[in-house]
Amino acid sequence: MEDKVLDASGLACPMPLVKARQELNHLSIGQTLKVICTDRGSINDFQGWAKSANNLELVKQETLHQNGKEVFVHYIKKTN
Repeated sequence: MEDKVLDASGLACPMPLVKARQELNHLSIGQTLKVICTDRGSINDFQGWAKSANNLELVKQETLHQNGKEVFVHYIKKTN
C-alpha cells in the first residue's frame, strides 16, 4: 500500500509531522507515505495537517500494539 516508510518512533510532537512533510516532498503525486509514530499526539496532528493541507490525503490511521507498546501508523497520499 505504501511507497515509502518513515519511522518516527521516539520523536515527540511536532517532529513526526516535520519529518513527514520533508519525506512527502520527495514523493510523486499518487504515492503514499507510511509514518510510524510512538507519540499519541500524532493522531490529532496528522488529522489537522490533512484538513489544512491541499496536497495530501490522510488515507488511514491505525493503532498497533508491538512489544507491549502502542504504535500509531499514518498513511498519507500525495495528491498534487
